[in-house]
Amino acid sequence: MRIILAAIYPYVFILLYLVIPFDEYVRILPNILMLILIVIFPIIINKKDLKKIAKVSMFLLLLFLIYLLTNSFVQGRLEVDFVYLKTIMIPLGIVFLYVPITDFKKVNKAIIFSSFIAIVYSLIKFLILVNQNTDVSINFFQETVDALLIDRIYVGLLCVLSVIISYKSITKQFHPDNKYYLISMVLNVTYLLLIMSKTAIVILLFVAVLRQFYGKDKKIRLGATAIILAFLAITSYFKLPNNIENTFKPQKDISEVTYTGSTIPLSYRSLIWDCALKITKDSNTNFFGIGFRETSDRLVNCYENEIEDLNTKQNFINKRFNTHNQYFDFYISSGLISIILFVGILIYLFFKKHKDYYSTSLLLTMILFGLVENYFHRQVGAYYIGFVLVILLINNKNVAKNIEC
Repeated sequence: MRIILAAIYPYVFILLYLVIPFDEYVRILPNILMLILIVIFPIIINKKDLKKIAKVSMFLLLLFLIYLLTNSFVQGRLEVDFVYLKTIMIPLGIVFLYVPITDFKKVNKAIIFSSFIAIVYSLIKFLILVNQNTDVSINFFQETVDALLIDRIYVGLLCVLSVIISYKSITKQFHPDNKYYLISMVLNVTYLLLIMSKTAIVILLFVAVLRQFYGKDKKIRLGATAIILAFLAITSYFKLPNNIENTFKPQKDISEVTYTGSTIPLSYRSLIWDCALKITKDSNTNFFGIGFRETSDRLVNCYENEIEDLNTKQNFINKRFNTHNQYFDFYISSGLISIILFVGILIYLFFKKHKDYYSTSLLLTMILFGLVENYFHRQVGAYYIGFVLVILLINNKNVAKNIEC
């Protein structure tokens, strides 16, 4: 029985990541798959498997989680905050549950396939919407993409992960699979440009620049990159004053967007961040925080008092938009100690992994994504961050060595 369960276990894990993009439609399915993994885990785990975990990194993450739980308990808000805290537990759970699996190849392919499925599904749904609407444009696609599968920002994150994994999987020597990874990269980048996922595009640009710090002829490539970036910055400067308002402000009020689960453009994030800053200044408990639920309530109160447009105000209140910045969220909700621990973990992981481009690019993705999204507030975000932590925290002999080219 143990042998059979050990053989099934990796495929349950793969299926978990294949269905995550459909979280809004079948939210219970990832939970069922997680439960199956949890039940099988103690049956197939070996002591030697646990040695694959990076002990210091895992200890720091466990310390961070223990602090969040203890802080909430001591402050008397554990019951109301637990709905948020249990989502934060998911990434650590993913890391532990991955330990019995022998390599990363299967789960890497699951990310690539899930991205492909999400793109195809979105395109099919878009074609259906086209047949139902006479006024169709690129803007129409960008406005409706969030209604198709998961929020645009998480589709963007999935595509970024797929591009990074595909690039890492291409071998220097000829291999028949190389062309598929190349197609995957082109498809994901094209899709990101089509849906104008600004966050994902910016992250990919940072990841591309990061690549120039690895391999041979670094000085030449870094010089060429600096020249290209300077040229783009100069040429963009003259167009920026005329185009910035159209670029960062939507064509219509966010309250007019009728689809559900919409992400908000930068101008609306600035409203949220303004409220977050006001809460930070008004709060006298920043050392231990005010709690995740209290943070949400105070944001809603701020929207009610600070947003003038009635429709936009009601939209913000109804959707109870969170801080849209993971660092703000930890600082306001759990205080100065939590943000020091969290940032400290990121810095420690950077120093441990900075020689490996693949690991560093995933860590950079996690860091940058946290600037515009609370990924621990969403189940789908927690699962994807869990994947990143698997790569960062599991020592696996099958992981490819640093890029040499």
